[in-house]
Amino acid sequence: MENLDWKNLPFGYMKTDYNIRCYYRDGKWGDLEVSQSDHIDIHIAATGLHYGQEAFEGLKAYMGKDGKVRLFRWEENAARFAYSADGIMMARFPVGKFREAVTRVVQLNRRFIPPYGSGASLYIRPLLYGSGAEVGVKPASEYTFIVFVTPVGPYFKGGIKPVDMLICRNFDRAAPKGTGIYKVGGNYAASLRAGMEAKHGGYASTIFLDAKRKKYIDECGPANFFGIKDNTYITPKSESILRSITNMSLIDVAGSLGIKTERRRVPVEELSEFSEAGACGTAAVISPIARIVDPDRNKVYKYCKDGKPGPVTMKLYNKLVGIQYGDVEDEFGWITIVE
Repeated sequence: MENLDWKNLPFGYMKTDYNIRCYYRDGKWGDLEVSQSDHIDIHIAATGLHYGQEAFEGLKAYMGKDGKVRLFRWEENAARFAYSADGIMMARFPVGKFREAVTRVVQLNRRFIPPYGSGASLYIRPLLYGSGAEVGVKPASEYTFIVFVTPVGPYFKGGIKPVDMLICRNFDRAAPKGTGIYKVGGNYAASLRAGMEAKHGGYASTIFLDAKRKKYIDECGPANFFGIKDNTYITPKSESILRSITNMSLIDVAGSLGIKTERRRVPVEELSEFSEAGACGTAAVISPIARIVDPDRNKVYKYCKDGKPGPVTMKLYNKLVGIQYGDVEDEFGWITIVE
């Protein structure tokens, strides 16, 4: 891939050589199949199209300085994938097959793994959807699994930099007892109106509040929120936010650095008490927040006052990214080497 400008890759889709597919029919999963096409043939009455039976995951493969390819916490992605399938009544994709599919798709597309030092990585997207035909509202009897990869550039070109966020009370992403805790496409569709409103106003994303009372912080666009105060990493506990693997990892990293951690309800008013704030997820790892604007209350919460990410945020970011690329010892056992 000598023609690719690795350091200037967008965070978007690029066709690679192969993807892996698998089909659930007659009550069982078949064998993994290799495909070179980036299109799918889907029945016009598939439940994935009509009734939202669709879930996905996002993880990355990283090229280390030692030439070894690393997967980060794939087991957690497999577990969440199964959890999402249960949540919208789809057939679970087996963990063993998940590992085999992810490993094979990385091996088959090895030439697309960005080199160490480019800041880029190979994004891996497992997908599961109802492919069986149903006109009535009920779960499908057939399902399709696909995993594809694409090289992606760093989320922040030119280094990690703080962004502005907008608190939005006009829209809800998900309700308690709903599907917010699952990684399903419907949650992202539900966030688009608020997200576009924020972007049109010059903000990076929206901060959603809890749908029931509009009192507590929920999700931060497509990511989890965290705040720092008194040497403590604080992140929301909610019935309607996604279980972020990055957030879970940052909690462990914080503990290893002597930073206390709390997962609990975070009232909007507490935003004024944080010295640092950020959003965390697979794409950016951490997006430091410069300002949170609350137009309904005529409030602006400022962080990163010198225009740079805070010291605790950077400490967390550097250690987690260091583990992912193999530059920092993996004391947690999170890394799997792809031979």
